[in-house]
Amino acid sequence: MYKNIEKKTKLVLKDLIDYQDGQVVSKTLVQNDVVSMTLFSFDKGEEISTHAAGGDAMVTVLDGTGRFTVGRDVFILDEGETLIMPKDIPHAVFGEEKFKMQLVVSF
Repeated sequence: MYKNIEKKTKLVLKDLIDYQDGQVVSKTLVQNDVVSMTLFSFDKGEEISTHAAGGDAMVTVLDGTGRFTVGRDVFILDEGETLIMPKDIPHAVFGEEKFKMQLVVSF
């Protein structure tokens, strides 16, 4: 079920993905018909453009600050904060500064 991650090891999620200049980087940890879990790092000013997900998407910021647009609402999240973006509602993510997040989508 899990991939790209050590088992039976104490982990710090934000340390499992690095920043890259001018890029959004992703690392999939789980992908199946029920749930997906992915780590992302965003360089300042980088974004994932507006899209909709086929399940509820929960994001938790692991480092830095990100801007999340969900429908017409805008949320600024800092380290340790979480937001749930409902299924089929268009959303976008923008790096207000360099930031890392964990995304869990439940289908």
